[in-house]
Parts: sequence; structure tokens; C-alpha cells
Amino acid sequence: MEVKTSLLDNMIGVGDMVLLEPLSEDTFIENLKKRFDHNEIYTYIGSVVISMNPYKSLPIYTAEKVEEYRNRNFYELSPHIYALADEAYRSLRDQDKDQCILITGESGAGKTEASKFVMSYVAAVCGKGQEVNKVKEQLLQSNPVLEAFGNAKTVRNDNSSRFGKYMDIEFDFKGDPIGGVISNYLLEKSRVVKQTRGERNFHVFYQLLSGASDDLLKKLKLDRDFSKYNYLSLDSATVNGLDDAASFRTVRNAMQIVGFMEDEVQSILELVAAVLKLGNIEFKPESRVNGFDESRVKDKNDLKEMCELLGIEQSVLERAFSFRTVEAKMEKVSTTLNVAQAYYARDALAKNLYSRLFSWLVNRINESIKAQTKKPKKVMGVLDIYGFEIFEDNSFEQFIINYCNEKLQQIFIELTLREEQEEYVREGIEWTNIEYFNNAIICDLIENNKNGILAMLDEECLRPGTVTDETFLDKLNTVCAEHQHFESRQSKNSKFLTDHSLPHNCFRIQHYAGKVLYRAEGFVDKNNDLLYRDLSQAMYKANHSLMKLLFPEGNPAKVNLKRPPTAGFQFKASVGTLMKNLLTKNPNYIRCIKPNDKKAAHIFTDSLVCHQVRYLGLMENVRVRRAGYAFRQAYESCLERYKMLCKQTWPHWRGPAREGVKVLLTGLQVHAEEFAYGRSKIFIRNPRTLFFLEEKRRQCLEDLAALIQKIYRGWKCRTHFLLMKKSQVVVSAWYRRFAQQKKYQNIRCSALVVQSFIRGWKARKLLRELKHKKRCEQAVTTISAFWHGTQARWELRRLKEEARNKHAVSVIWAAWLGTKARRELKRLKEEARRKHAIAVIWAYWLGLKVRREYRKFFRANAGKKIYDFTIQRIMQKYFLGLKKTMPSMSPIDKSWPARPYGFLDETHKELRRVFHLWRCKKYRSQFTEEKKATYEEKLAASELFKDKKALYPSSVGQPFKGDYVEITKNPKYQKLNSLAEDRVLLADVVSKINRANGKGAPRIFLLTKKSLVLADQKTGQVKASVPLLDLSSVSVSTQNDGFFALKLKEGAVSAAKGDFLLSSDRLIEIITKLHRTGAASADRNQIKIDISDEFLVQFKQDKVCVKFIQGTPKNGNSVACKRKNNRLLEVSVPSP
Repeated sequence: MEVKTSLLDNMIGVGDMVLLEPLSEDTFIENLKKRFDHNEIYTYIGSVVISMNPYKSLPIYTAEKVEEYRNRNFYELSPHIYALADEAYRSLRDQDKDQCILITGESGAGKTEASKFVMSYVAAVCGKGQEVNKVKEQLLQSNPVLEAFGNAKTVRNDNSSRFGKYMDIEFDFKGDPIGGVISNYLLEKSRVVKQTRGERNFHVFYQLLSGASDDLLKKLKLDRDFSKYNYLSLDSATVNGLDDAASFRTVRNAMQIVGFMEDEVQSILELVAAVLKLGNIEFKPESRVNGFDESRVKDKNDLKEMCELLGIEQSVLERAFSFRTVEAKMEKVSTTLNVAQAYYARDALAKNLYSRLFSWLVNRINESIKAQTKKPKKVMGVLDIYGFEIFEDNSFEQFIINYCNEKLQQIFIELTLREEQEEYVREGIEWTNIEYFNNAIICDLIENNKNGILAMLDEECLRPGTVTDETFLDKLNTVCAEHQHFESRQSKNSKFLTDHSLPHNCFRIQHYAGKVLYRAEGFVDKNNDLLYRDLSQAMYKANHSLMKLLFPEGNPAKVNLKRPPTAGFQFKASVGTLMKNLLTKNPNYIRCIKPNDKKAAHIFTDSLVCHQVRYLGLMENVRVRRAGYAFRQAYESCLERYKMLCKQTWPHWRGPAREGVKVLLTGLQVHAEEFAYGRSKIFIRNPRTLFFLEEKRRQCLEDLAALIQKIYRGWKCRTHFLLMKKSQVVVSAWYRRFAQQKKYQNIRCSALVVQSFIRGWKARKLLRELKHKKRCEQAVTTISAFWHGTQARWELRRLKEEARNKHAVSVIWAAWLGTKARRELKRLKEEARRKHAIAVIWAYWLGLKVRREYRKFFRANAGKKIYDFTIQRIMQKYFLGLKKTMPSMSPIDKSWPARPYGFLDETHKELRRVFHLWRCKKYRSQFTEEKKATYEEKLAASELFKDKKALYPSSVGQPFKGDYVEITKNPKYQKLNSLAEDRVLLADVVSKINRANGKGAPRIFLLTKKSLVLADQKTGQVKASVPLLDLSSVSVSTQNDGFFALKLKEGAVSAAKGDFLLSSDRLIEIITKLHRTGAASADRNQIKIDISDEFLVQFKQDKVCVKFIQGTPKNGNSVACKRKNNRLLEVSVPSP
């Protein structure tokens, strides 16, 4: 987006209506429309900002925009609400001037949003810090709270403020916010009980029902269905673009930031719910003996719930709806209320309850955001108040609102003229009186203490006798008949015969914005704003934390018989206080305009805008501004902007800026009556003069632009030429260098070739000489070598001859020795052959003799005997080998020698079996009787629990001792030992499980051949003695636990207290001994062992299921027993 450096630069239309030429209502509207079509929603009238509602989001409120307008002159940039906010803030910070920003306009024009933009801008540009940020956040977050309780949807605006708000933001000497004070004016409380078609009640009702949690609604006794509440209109219950649930969360968060406590928020919501419940209370007539009708509540459910919310006795409130007590001096008169009066009392209570709650909310916010210091403060006030209202049906509310706008218009004109006059005096400009319409006569018509409309209305409300709206209108016709701004059927200003738009029960007032027709019906009741004393006293009796604060007049100890002030009197006093407050501050105005009634973007309705321009008095404002001098500007800024129009001031003026402006205007031949010189500003009377200067400046800027372009183009071309020239010189230098280098390289190459040829010739000549010399030397060497070789061959030949002679002798001798050796070898071999032959013959002879000797034995069954002999020898060898490799005598040693021959397989297996049986017998023969009994018990335990109980493998290696408590040696158990009739087979400490909580108690467990005994571990006292005949079965689980149940036979004497559920780490030994004891006895049946993860145990009269589960107990790896209910004990066993 292009950044504008002045209000006059790149204008769309005219940015300041003071400069509009020609000035008329049509051109005024046309200029607004042109700027609105280009998204320029802000326009100035001097220092007044006109704001058009665009009904869409525009990218002109970003942080970059804030920085752009920060510390900038008001007219330096294009019109914006930030410019006015910055001007007001800088005046407050730098000049210590209290400021006020007055935001006016009709409903839907964007007043509330404008006030938010002002506050957000001030919050963005002021100082930083933890405390400052907290104050800023509280000031900003007060808006959502007040909007929820004070705004509602109307036919013109989905978020219409139904109250006037004035906020004083307090700053310290540095310009940082330190607190604030909020004042509210005339909440439209009639909306609580009645809304016109297409409108809604206040936002908070819908937000509460949509956004509250189910638990909160249950506490407040509410339902989400809007249709269940008479005070909520249904045709507009939901609004497009409004998320009531999200808004409720925003309001709750904002209340927390502002400083509301949680109990305060709950109390507020209870009052809101009470208002909704109050609207559902209906009445029915009931005849009395005296003939009068008395009202009674139809359905008392809503009344009961409301009384519970507020903490009121139902009978007290029910009586207040049926009777009214009137006090006069020392007398009290009680009268009944009919149905109509009861409904009036109900609605009056609802309106008062809500309006007083709203006032309490404002006061509570003020307590949170008020400044904590008593040091002097600077104040910036922001007034967001309803604009002038003209409806088809105008009543008391519109009359009060329009009266407020009359006062604001009056102060606007006064302050605007005063500001103009002060500036003229400050600048030394002659002041001339300005003719304008003074609406003081209209204000006097309304607020005069004697003959004003409000005074007469109060007089009618206070006088005795029958008072109606007709008597009030008759009084107006009598007193104001001749007033030129008052019209009625009987006044002299009305055209009775031709003006048929004026009904009999209405009157018309000529306001500054136009004529408004008011219907007198309801003026008296709304001004009275009467709440019966019985209802006030009933509310005061409530136990709710806020009721005594909201209804102080209900205190019986402080009964005030005076009539409370009327609504008109209170509002008049509030407006008077507001006017005095505004007169002490420097005003800044924002006039908000609604472009259309459809709440849609890009639609501009000329007639609607024209109507608002009229009643806002914008044309009057422009005329007042233009009555003197239409434009004024500081000398420095004026000279800086227009200095190019005169040769003496261009480009730099060395003297004072005022003298430079004089030279400038003299050089331009501007008429002297068109401007005036102030002390620091130049004042221009007619906009045409300003536009003349702007046109001259535009032409001069075009000429300057052409001159700059010409100079730039010349500079650019010359620079290009010089660059080309420099480039050519460089290229030439580089080429000459290259050519010389090339020539030098050629010459150098040629010299090298010549040099190489010469060096080659010299080398070849030297080589030839060296070769000849070398050949000569080689010839001498060769001859010498041949001679030496000849001599060597001769000597060799001589030596060889001598060697041959010596070798011949050696060979002959060696041959002779070999011959002798061969002869000796042959002799030895022959001798050996003869000896061997003798041995062989002798062996054959011996064999023959043996065969002849034993032939008689091998004539029959020779093969069988040989076979038997062979087998015998093999068996002998097998047994001898087996003797050497025999395994150990341990019965658990499974080793055995390998089988040497296949035909011995069966023998080998049988020998292994026989050997194992023999060594087992030998091993058993070593056992004592006690050890033998122990192994028999281990064998019985294996048969009972192997592969059935997970605890069994851990018990195999543990010996069964029997007596683990040394009952015969321990003196504490001597008595217990003497009680046992037989020998004690087992004595151990077990845990007896309590069915109530699953916890165990230690017990001594004694087992004899006839009974089992449970005794206390500490004292040794017998707790139970059970004969084994009464024991039917024992139940255990499959898990790795020690729990077991001893089940007794039904009807047995020992079964009176039921079965026993015990736990022991030696469960395997205990059950085994029990089972063997039962099996050894002939007079009783064998005890049955049940192994299951779920079994029943009889406790007295109840059967309890014991269930075993695998899990992770809380106490680590130990087994935990826990009672689940009266019929279930659950045992958690660690996973394996």
C-alpha cells in the first residue's frame, strides 16, 4: 500500500470536508460515497473525524499502521482514527491537557468499534512494563464484560450498545495508564422484559444458556432451550456471525483478568438466572370476599427455583406479588394486587434487578481499574453514547436519548467555536462573529426547571390525584403551546387541518437534526420507574451476597418515605455532570455514519447517509469551520511544501519561514484578502486558493520531474560514453599487448629452433669422435682378450689331461670294490635262503604232526565247537570290558557303556535294568525308617501336586521337617504340647484369613493322627480343634500361592463357625501330611484334595467365593488378598 506523506497527496475525493468546493449537501454526500467506494472510510472536518462503517474487515489497523501514525502531525497522513487518537494522546502527554473523545452516531454506525480502536491505539503507543501492561489489559478487557451485559441485537445492529458509556483513562506524568473510571448512562432496562420483533434481549442471557457447562446450568436451574423463557425472543435467538458459546468463554476470561473473584462471578450468574426465572412466573386471578380480585402464582416451580437461587423465603416473595403496602406517616395500608398489577410488579422487579446488577458491575470494574496512587493524574475521556434516534414509534427512551444528543450538539458547537476563537486569538488573527444555529432554545424547552418538558413530567408524576399520559400531554399543550419548536394537535405551530401525521396522543419537537414525533403513552410510568416497597424489602431479606447491596432501600431499619427521584431527573443530573466534565477537557470528535440498513459491505444509501449528516450537524460543522479561514498550516510546513513555486525560495530559503511564505505568496500574486499571517501559521480563507497552490505545485513538480529526467538522462548518456571510451582504451591496450606477446613468442620459437639445430650438429660431431675412440679401445681390448683366452685354453687342456689320468685310477678301484661287495651280498643271500627253507619245512612238519594228533577230535561237530568257543571268548571279553566301564552306584546316574556287538543288544539292555534295580536296592538298604517315611511323603506330594500346583517345584528340594516351631523344646508351647493327645506330626505357623478384610492373623497349626489344632501364636491358647473325621476336603489353587481352605462336614460340631481359610509357605507339606494321615486311618474316608482357581468357603451362614487372579500386587511380589464384596475374596498372585 502506498504511504501518503500529506493529506493533500493522492487524494480520493477530498480528505478534509473544509476544502470541499463547492460546498453543498449533494457534494458532501458525493464526496463521502466516492471515498467509501475506495475503502477510505475516514474523512476530516478540520479536527473532526467522520467514520463510515464498512461492515467488513479492512487491513488498516495493523501494528505497522500504528507505528506509521505514531508521533505524526494530524494532517501529515491520510485521514484515520489513529491520527485523532495520536493527537489527543500527545496533547495529554506533552502539554498536560486533559482530553475527551466524543463518539456519536446512530445504532449500527460503529461507535463501539471506534472506541475500541482508540483504546487499542493508546494502549499500543504508551509505555511498557508489568504494571502498565496489567492496567492496559484490564482497561481493554472491561469492554467484553460491559458488552455482554449492556449490548443487544437490534434491527439496525447485531451488537448495539443499549447504554451510554463514558470512560476516563488516567495517566501518570510519563503518559503511562495507571487506571480508569467508567460511567454508564440510561441502560435500556425495558429490553429485559420486552423486545420488538427482530431484536434480542441482552447478550448475556444467550451466552449463558449456550456456553455454560451442564453442571453450571444444573446449579443455576436452567435449561439450554431458549423457548422455555418468556423474556427471550425466539425469532432472533441466533445471530449469524455471533458465537454465543465462545463469547461466554471470552466474558469469563475477561472477568477473571479484570479482577472478579470466582464467587462473585457465580453470584452474578445466579442473578441473571433469577431474571430468566422471574419472567416465567405467571399469575391467575382469585376472587376475595370483598369482591376484589387478588393475583396468585399459577405454577410455583419457577418461583421456588428463583427463591432458591436468591435465598428468599418463597412465601415472602409470593406475598409481595399479591399485596402492596403503602405507608403514610404513622399509617400502613395494605392493598391487593390484581393480575395486571402483579405482572407490572414482576416486570418492574426484573428491570430493577438487572439494571442495578449492571450498575454494580460498573462499580466493581471501577474498583479494579481505579488508579492506586493519589498523585496528580492526566485524564483522557472516551464517550461512547447512543446517537440521535428517530423511529416510527418514539417513546420516553428516544426522548431522553435525543435530549442527550441536543446537549452534545450544543457543547460541540460551543467548543468548536471556542477552539476557533482561541486559535485566532493565539495567532493574532482578527475574530469575526460566526452566524450559526444555536440549539440552546431546544435544550431549554426540555430541561428548563420551570416550564421544561422534564420538569412538567416530574410534576405530573409527583402530584396527587389521577395521573395519566393524557394529563401530561394536556399540560404540555397548555405550557408549550406557543413554543416555536413544539407541535401538537392543540399547539399554535401545528397545521391541524393539513398535518394528518400528528395523532392526538402525540407531540412533535423540532430538534436540530429534524422533527421527531413522540408518543406520550408510557412517559409517566417510565419516568416513575416505580418498584413497590414490598418487593424491595423482600429482596433485602434474601441471603444472596449481592441483594442487600442492590436493594438498600429495602432495609426495614432505614425506611425512607420520600418518593425516589424519577428517571428523567436522574438522567438530567447525569447529563449535567457529563457536560461539566466535558467542558473541562479538550474535545476530540468522531462522527460515526451507517452507510446502509442491510448491514452489508459496498452498499451506500444516499438518503440514509443524508439523514445522518443532517442530524449530526456535519454541514453546520463545515460552515462553522469555513466561516473564518478554511485552511491553516504552520509556516515551516507550508514553505517546505510550496517552496518550488518561487525562485527566491527554491531550493533553500535561508531566512525565517514566515518571511519565506510572504515572498512565496507575493511571487504568486495571491490576493491579500485570501490569506492572513498568524504568529506561527498561515491562514487561507478560501479552499480555491489552496487548490490553486496545489495545482501550481503539481505543475511545478511535473516541470521539476522533467528537468530531473533530462539531467538524469544526460548524466546517464555521458556516463555510458565515458564508460565506452574507457573500455575502448582498455581493449586497445590489451590487444597491443597481446600482439607484441605473439610476435615475441614467434621470434623466441625461431631462435630456439636454430639453437637446437646447432646444438644437434655439435653433439653428432662429438658423438662420432667418441664412437671412433671407443672402437679403437674396444679393438685393443678384444685382441688382448683373445690372447688371454688362448693362453687359458692351453692351460685348461693341460689340467684336464692330468684330471683324466687321476679319475681313471679312481674308477678302476671303485669298480673292483663294487665287484667284491656284490659277490659277498650274493653269498649272504644264498645262505639266508637256505636257513628260511629249513624253518618253513620244520613248521610244515610240526603242523602235520599236530593235525595228525588232533584229527580225531575234529572229525564230528567241529564247526559248532569252534563257534561255541568263539562265542565264549567274545562273552568273556565283553564281561571283562563291562567290569572295567561300570557306572557309579547312584540311582540317578543314567550313563551305561556302549554296546560292542549287535547280537548282544537285548542282553545289554537287560543287564542295564538289572544293574539299576540292584543298585537301587543297595541304595534303599542304607535308609533309616525316618528317612524312608520322608521319601514316601515326597512321593505322595508328587502324586498329589506334580503338574497341578505351580508352588510344587519349589518344594521338591525342601525337606519335610514336620516340627518348625520346636513345640517340644519351646517352654511357651509346653501346655499346647500337653493338650495334644497323640504325637504331633506337623507344627507350623500359618495365617488365618479374615473374610471381612482379607488380612491374615498368625496361628499355630498342629496336626496329629486324630485332629488338627489352631492356637494363638503369642499366648499358645487354643482357638480351634477339629477332628480329622469332621474334615471333608481341602481346596487349593493352581497358582504359586500358599492359600488353602479346610472344608468341614455339614452338621459337624466343629463346623459351627464354618470352614477355615489359611495361608502357609509350606502348603505342600501340610496338605501331604493331612492326606497321608487320612489315608492311613481305617475308620475314616480319605480326605479329598480339590485344586481349582475358584472355590467356595463356608463362613458361618454365608458362602464366600475365593477367586485367584494373576496380577501385580501393590506390595511387590507377595500374594495379596482383598475383599471385593460380601460374596467375593480376590487373591492377586504375581505372574510367573
